[in-house]
Amino acid sequence: MRGPDLLRGRGGYCFHLNGAFAALLTALGYDVPLHRAGVQDEVEDPAGPGGDHLALTVGLDGERWLVDTGLAGGMHEPLPLREGTYAQGPFTYAMAPSAVVPGGWRFTHDPRGAFTAMVFAPEPVEQSSFAAEHHRLSSSPESGFVRVLQVQLRDAKDVDMLRGCVLRRIDAEGTHERIIDTAAEWYDALADVFHLNLADVDASARAWLWHRVRAEHREWEAASQRVTTL
Repeated sequence: MRGPDLLRGRGGYCFHLNGAFAALLTALGYDVPLHRAGVQDEVEDPAGPGGDHLALTVGLDGERWLVDTGLAGGMHEPLPLREGTYAQGPFTYAMAPSAVVPGGWRFTHDPRGAFTAMVFAPEPVEQSSFAAEHHRLSSSPESGFVRVLQVQLRDAKDVDMLRGCVLRRIDAEGTHERIIDTAAEWYDALADVFHLNLADVDASARAWLWHRVRAEHREWEAASQRVTTL
C-alpha cells in the first residue's frame, strides 16, 4: 500500500500509517494485532465497524492500549482499553466498551475533531482484509480522499489541517482558519507546517496539482453559497 511513498515522507492514511507502525512495533518485539475498525456517528452502527479504518492495539505491562498514527487529528499518545475520559493537550477523548460489538471498543473524538467516534472489533485480522476498502477509498469518485486534498498533522499541542485551500489550526486558544490564495503560499504551507517538501516534483505537476486544488475549492465555495442562499 504505497510503501515507498511513505518511506519518502509523503504520508498516507490509516492503512499506510498504521500498517507501517504495526510492522515497526512488531520488529521491536511488541504484540500488535490489527483490528477491523470504522468511523461512526453518535449512534453505533448495528452492523459494527465497516472496515474503513485500521486500528492497532499493543500489549504492555499486562494491559492493552489503543495506538493510532492515522486517526484524523486524533490522539497524540496511546490510550488504555479502559473506560474513561483522557485529556491530551487541549483535547479530550473517551474510551468505552462498544455497545454493539462484543469485546469491541469505542473511541470518542474531541468535540472539535474531524469525526465523532471510531469503533473497532477485538478479533485480530490480516492487513489483506482491508484491500477492498483501501481500493474504494483511494479510487472511488465518492471518496473524501479523492474529492478533496487533505493533510493533517497532530502534535502535543495542536492539530493542523489543510483541506483544499483552507488551512486550519485547532489549539488551546480555539480554531484559527485562513484561505490560501496562491500556489507559492500553498506549497510553503505543505513544507513548513506539514513537512511535505515537494521540491522534487516537476513544475508542470506542481502547477496541475495547484490548479486541481483551486478548482475544487471554487466548487466548494459555490456549493456553500447555494446552500446559504436557499
